[in-house]
Amino acid sequence: MEREVIGREEEKQILQRALDSSEAEMVSVIGRRRIGKTFLINEAYKQHIVFSVTGIQNAPRSEQLRNFANSLKELSPNAVIISPPKDWLDAFFLLIEYLKQKSQQKKLVVFLDELPWMATHKSGFLRGLSYFWNSWAAQQNIVVVICGSAASWMINKIVKHKGGLHNRVTKRIHLQPFTLAETEKYLKSRNIHFDHFQIVQLYMATGGVPHYLKEVIREKSAVQNIDHICFSPDGLLRTEFHNLFVSLFAHAENHIAIVRVLARKRQGLTRQQLVEATSLSAGGTISRTLEELLQSGFVSAYRSFGKKKKEKLYRLTDEYSLFYLQFIEDKEHEGENVWHHLSQTQAYKTWSGYAFESICLKHIPQIKKAMSIAGIYSLSGSFYKKGTDTEEGAQIDLLIDRNDHVINLFEIKFYNQPYTLTKAAASQMREKMRIFKETTKTRKQLFWVFISTFGLKTNPHSLSLISKSLTMDDLFVN
Repeated sequence: MEREVIGREEEKQILQRALDSSEAEMVSVIGRRRIGKTFLINEAYKQHIVFSVTGIQNAPRSEQLRNFANSLKELSPNAVIISPPKDWLDAFFLLIEYLKQKSQQKKLVVFLDELPWMATHKSGFLRGLSYFWNSWAAQQNIVVVICGSAASWMINKIVKHKGGLHNRVTKRIHLQPFTLAETEKYLKSRNIHFDHFQIVQLYMATGGVPHYLKEVIREKSAVQNIDHICFSPDGLLRTEFHNLFVSLFAHAENHIAIVRVLARKRQGLTRQQLVEATSLSAGGTISRTLEELLQSGFVSAYRSFGKKKKEKLYRLTDEYSLFYLQFIEDKEHEGENVWHHLSQTQAYKTWSGYAFESICLKHIPQIKKAMSIAGIYSLSGSFYKKGTDTEEGAQIDLLIDRNDHVINLFEIKFYNQPYTLTKAAASQMREKMRIFKETTKTRKQLFWVFISTFGLKTNPHSLSLISKSLTMDDLFVN
């Protein structure tokens, strides 16, 4: 049965344009581990790939070269390849000789997967790739796809390359996790028909990573699936955390240190606060590590309203990492139905609120569409003011600053039934609005928007305060 590529509409169009182009194209595809990069390329180009090779993790240059030669030999059994090439220049020369034998009536595709694993320090791989492109491929009817999970490596070493590959990448794809709508479509493609509440619960624990979602069993509820995937002895995500970071980053301990600190700080932290909390060098180490986490999608940076650019807040927005550190790591879980029991605890209530907020922050285009403001220029951000002995603080995790002289402030709640806004909660929200207005000195009109799983019950408090109520269903809009 032919497999369908779910979503990825923009990415498929980019790949097709490269195929239709009358020129040689070099396409870089980046995205975190298990996000579906290889599947997308193989499906989009399956009729055109004439050579593909995948780097081997933690293998020396000699093994990478042997792997390259073996991949070539499998495709050209009649070719005489006596021994693996001695260096990458020789390897790409062999590839050129092989490709010269292929008919170029249709566009050829060469797929180099997990490039960072082949292009190790002082390996000479990038020189070889530069030679291949500049001396031959750039004049051919060809698409060269270079792919890697280490997003920051791909950007710094390939996209921003200062040597022979400078400005050679013609098209770029940064593959992101599925949205909620894509997650629903993916599950349906596997004959799993969950309602939106079940999908949101799954998403909060695993995110929109296709490889993780592949573990979902249709006969089980979201709670049962999380129990199986994350807590059973053979569950995929029980031990994924460490492998995930080590496979992506050199010196992964620095990345994990930042992730651990952010997992404990719901409101996010500034760069300086991260330096103080992690003891990482305030110079290149923290900057490089943060950039790598941002590029790989584990951490997101949010504009702190009314503050300088350097004071933006960093939040952990990778669902699985947050879930793992909260509920799996160093926890002694025995027996069955572990997640069913944990989901009755206060720790669950705290985590679920934060996790649902993070999902909303990732679905701002959908929120704008539901509010009918998609056509109005706007900037999203957050607001945080620390309290003092004499003055109360305030935190607003999401706000949308619109060009039509309006700022929407958002209150986000995860609840298993329609939410009732009490007099006390309404009073707190009014106080937040007052602090925001006084602190920022904004002259724009302020409106509260409420986002909750099953909506907001109408009562005098909601009618007097809330301008718009959204539900989780609004996050599933394409």
